[in-house]
Amino acid sequence: MTLRELPRASALVVIDMQQGFTDPSWGEPADLDGCRAHVNDLVAAFTNAGLPIVIVRHDSDKPSSPLRRDAPGNAFFDDIAAVDPAVLITKSVNSAFLGDPDLDDWLRSRGIDTLVVCGIQTNMCVETTARMGGNLGYRVVVPLDATTTFPLAGAGRAADAETLITATAINLAGGGFAEVVTTAEVAGAL
Repeated sequence: MTLRELPRASALVVIDMQQGFTDPSWGEPADLDGCRAHVNDLVAAFTNAGLPIVIVRHDSDKPSSPLRRDAPGNAFFDDIAAVDPAVLITKSVNSAFLGDPDLDDWLRSRGIDTLVVCGIQTNMCVETTARMGGNLGYRVVVPLDATTTFPLAGAGRAADAETLITATAINLAGGGFAEVVTTAEVAGAL
């Protein structure tokens, strides 16, 4: 599917672009540098189009997390820290819709009905936010190359980062939650 046009009622939602994700405890990310470059391209495109940018920060409640509020890893990467967002959402769970201030209220009060969701982690906070956005009736677009994640194990199984990114693409597009595209397609549709 090719993304043809994004309406003026669109917002960019940048999720958890935080320094704590460089901590080795996460494992090897799938092209973190590429993700960061694509997120920066999206920020520039939305800024140039005069469309709002929502920045989301994960404030972990887990004492050992590099993303906890009092840890250096809670800080944004410098390029994202330099962005002047329309709103900053803080959360301690996967979905940006369960943060503070209330993202759904903020979007609806501004007539925004289309979300471009990017950031870290593809299969966690990005996917959860995209699914909830779809369930709440938003048009959700996920430029997959502007996301990244890490290997994960559980239930006696394991998957590398690329496999998890592919699974998210299938979940979102196949499940009807979001359009899965590229950063170039989003920039071309603005």
